[in-house]
Amino acid sequence: MPVKQLSDGNSDGTVLGQSPSDLISFYNVTPVAQRSGAAQAPVPGTAPTNSTPYGFSEAQAQAILTLLNEIRVTLVSVGLMKGQ
Repeated sequence: MPVKQLSDGNSDGTVLGQSPSDLISFYNVTPVAQRSGAAQAPVPGTAPTNSTPYGFSEAQAQAILTLLNEIRVTLVSVGLMKGQ
């Protein structure tokens, strides 16, 4: 099967979706709008250490897990990750 390319030939790049409400998906999953919410907030860090808590408080560790789960949900929802 021949490879198909998604490009308009311009050096300025190609955009999928013009607004957060545009629906997008990959690998034949149902298209979804861009996710948003507090779970996507960056996690503030602390200086790394070689002893407990290894540079992260319990709250920071929980925030990292929350952000990681949000990334996973986002990738699964658009079809870029299979999930379960």
